[in-house]
Order: sequence, then structure tokens, then C-alpha cells
Amino acid sequence: MSTPDYSQYAQLSPFELRNRLLAIASSDDQRLLLNAGRGNPNFLATLPRRAFLTLGAFAIEESERVSHPFDRAFGAFPELAGLTDRFAAYVALNMDPEGISFLRSALTHATSRLDIEEGELLFEMVNAFLGCHYPTPPRMLPLLERIVREYLTQELYGEVALDNAYSMFATEGGTAAMTYIFQTLRANHLISPGDRIAAATPIFSPYLEIPILAEYDLEIVEIRMDEHADWQLTVAEIAKLRDPTIKILCLVNPSNPPSTKFSNHTLDEIAALIENHRRDLLIVTDDVYATFADDFVSLFARCPRNTIGVYSFSKYFGATGWRLGAVALHDENEFDTQLLALDGDTQDLLNRRYASLTETLCSFKFMDRLVADSRAVALNHTAGLSTPQQLQMALFALHGLLDHGQHRYKDAAKDLIRGRHQTLYSSMAIDTARGPNNVQYYALIDLQELGATLYGAEFSAWFSDRNGGTNFVFRLAEETGVVLLPGSGFEALESSVRVSLANLNERQYASIGRYTSQILAEYFHEYQVNQPDDRPRSPE
Repeated sequence: MSTPDYSQYAQLSPFELRNRLLAIASSDDQRLLLNAGRGNPNFLATLPRRAFLTLGAFAIEESERVSHPFDRAFGAFPELAGLTDRFAAYVALNMDPEGISFLRSALTHATSRLDIEEGELLFEMVNAFLGCHYPTPPRMLPLLERIVREYLTQELYGEVALDNAYSMFATEGGTAAMTYIFQTLRANHLISPGDRIAAATPIFSPYLEIPILAEYDLEIVEIRMDEHADWQLTVAEIAKLRDPTIKILCLVNPSNPPSTKFSNHTLDEIAALIENHRRDLLIVTDDVYATFADDFVSLFARCPRNTIGVYSFSKYFGATGWRLGAVALHDENEFDTQLLALDGDTQDLLNRRYASLTETLCSFKFMDRLVADSRAVALNHTAGLSTPQQLQMALFALHGLLDHGQHRYKDAAKDLIRGRHQTLYSSMAIDTARGPNNVQYYALIDLQELGATLYGAEFSAWFSDRNGGTNFVFRLAEETGVVLLPGSGFEALESSVRVSLANLNERQYASIGRYTSQILAEYFHEYQVNQPDDRPRSPE
């Protein structure tokens, strides 16, 4: 069987390529489609969703409690007076024991740990569910922000002391956060066409695709993780950041697709570089997979002045459809410092840009501009994530905070994906040992290395020369109905494939491992057929 050439697809975004793979894999309705091409989890947190609906039912009762002056068919705005007493009576009905129990624990936590008055929090939550007011302030509802901030501090700081307050902007998922950050950096001349930015690769592909768009036209400098050193950044690679022409470092931590967190040593090296050489370096860290790691610490905690953080609730809580994310920025930060240092002509331009929002541009912070630019400035008054979404985000955060002591949900989520990782590799007869930095939300299978292990170095080189990664995923989809993504789309190894371990059950990952080995064996057969007669036809 000859190997078709799919190299014309090699330049596509991996997620656009996935659509073509899905069409091929689903063309045979006699087999099961196994789609491990996207990291959408097949598990989700039900308790904070129960709480959302339970609280929502109470919110509707509150709206209907007072007759509307126009017509009883209309609900009225809830009232703060007596709200806690009415909620206590509602709780006594005990219609959803699990949802009620969660809400009672959540309110107790918020009042005892965050010093939030229960009635005020209930009032904000009830109005948030009803969605009857504009998000005010647009950046985030104030009490819900305090809850989400405590959750992020818990998950991103580890044992690092919080030495600077930070603010958040609730966004439509992590992807919206990415979009808004680049827009505001460009609009405020912190990046300009022709500038150089660094990307810690491999990396989620939009961090490679956004900077080269015409409106940004940035040059990307790769800061390469070392696959032979647990996918960490080496001292030599970090040293590239000493170059003062590099404006920004973008990274995903834990990484995508290697699924490895930065070690303490790597964090120390980056922090030392900033302290000693690059206090002006801006950092964007995307920490969406942080909650699947053990003892995680973010650069947002280690380098607070230089780092803007992106977090999404999509993976850990199984909430990709909710589109819940946040941008976090410390109140004292390098972004604001660089805004104040812009030259007079640029300041004049920005004065005109934001004239409808502020009389004193110097007090209009980067975070303020981020919110404004998300709605093209003129619509700043209608900016902000919808209030029901903010409520669900806060309930997810409370779920994480309440789970912190027992780690029942967290340990179960980790065990789930790690068990799938073990099953996948066992089905390919490969032994794996999980290191302390490995998260295992994804598996990055090095086909060249696997081929060398199974069939020898000469076959491995032959396979790699044939655009192994891209051709392999098309052939896998066509013959078996399995959809994986080529690692090359994430600037990973050229002949590698990414397997999401969140989507399917263990039995299906065993099938993926067997099919992967099967296709590789077919390649080896082709290799044997095309060798001269005097060459060995089986591995030594």
C-alpha cells in the first residue's frame, strides 16, 4: 500500500486540520469515531451546577415576590431587605439537598474567610442569575471577583506569599482573554509591527498564529523546551530573553501539548533573568491546566510585576460551553509602567483614543484599557461577561475552595486522566513513569522515537523523512476512525501526534494505542518492501 501525501495540509492550524480529519474519520458509519483531537473533557463538576439552578429558583421567587407595578406577568427587581431570612426559609424546604448544602457551605466560607456579608453576597448572586442589570463594574462584579481571586490565589500561588493585590477581568473563556490582551498591547503601542516576541514552544497554536496576523505583524522567537529534559526550558534558551528587542514572552504552563509544568528550577531561572537582566520583559502566562498539576506555582506568582495571567474554567470543571475565563493583573505592574513611559506623540494619540472614558490618561490603567478595548472603547459601558456566567464562574471557584481541604474532586480528576495515560501507553507496550512535573492532560507521542524502539533507527529516519506526523494522522483517521492532531502544529516534534486524554474512556484509549501501533507497523511493512534485497527486513 502506497503512502498518500498529505503535506499540503501541514501549514493549516491544527484545529482546522482536525475538521478535515473528522470528515475522513466519520465517513465510514460502520465503525466508531474516536476523536481525541480536542481537549474537551467528558467529565464535569455537577455540584456547582446544581447550586446554580437551586439559587436560580430562589432568584425567580424573589423576583416574583413583589407585584410589578405594570402587570403581574412581570417580575420585579429583588430586594435586599430581609433577603437572608427569606433564603433561610427557602433552604428549609430542602428541594435539592445537594445544591442547598453546597450553597450553605459556600456562603459560610465567603463570610468567614473573605469577610463578605451574607446578605450582600446573596443579593449580588440573585441579581447575577436573573441577568437583570448590566455587569457593573464591567470588569467583574465586586463580590464575585473576590471569590474568584481567592480561588486563583489558591491554585496559582502554592506556597508563594501573595505580596501584591491583583484585579481580574472576567472574559468569554481563555481565548477571549488572549484576544483582548493582544488587542490592548497593540492599541497602546506596547507592541508594534516588526517587534519581536518570544513563545515558549511547544505551545497552544493560537499563540503562534495571532502574532503573525497583519494587524500585529510580529516576529516570533522560539524559546524551546527540551524534550530530553522533561520539557523544561534550559538555561541557554532562557538566556535568549536577555535580548532587549524581545518585548513579550508568551507561555502555556503546564504546557500544551507536552503537558508538563515548569519545575521550580525553571521558575527560578526565569525569575532571576527578570530580576537581573530584563525587568522590562512582559509575560503572558496561560495556566488553564494548572489545576491538574501537583504543587503548581505560576509565573504570575513568581514574577508578579511582569506577568499577566490567563485562566479558564473550561477544562477542570468541564465547562467549555460556558466560556468562562479571566485575565489577572497585579495592581503594581510593568504594563502600567511602560504606558507612562510612552513618548508625547503616542500619549496624544492615546488621549484621543480614550477621551470619552477618562480625563486623566495617566490614571487609566492597562486593565481599564483592556476592558475598554474589548468593546472597541466606544462601547465600554456595555463591556463585561454576562452576569449569569459570572455567577457560575464564582460557584465553580467556590467548589474548588471547598474541595481544597479534602481534594476529592481534584484527586478524582487527576486520577482519571492519569489512568487514561497509563492505558494508552500500555496498549502500545510502552512503559511510562510519571514525573513530578508531568500533568498528563495530553500525551505527545513521538512516532519517530516509537518507531526506533520497535523497528530500529533506520526505519525511524525513513519514517521521519515522509512527513510522518501529518501523513500519519490522516492515515490513522482514514483506516481506523481515530482523530489525533499532529504535534507540528504546536511547534512540537515534527513526527509526533497529540492525544487528548480528557475526551474518551479507558477502553477507547486502549484502542487508540493499538491503532497507533497498527499504522506504524504498516509503515514498517512499506519500509521493508522498499529496501534492497540485501538489507535486513526485520528489526534486530
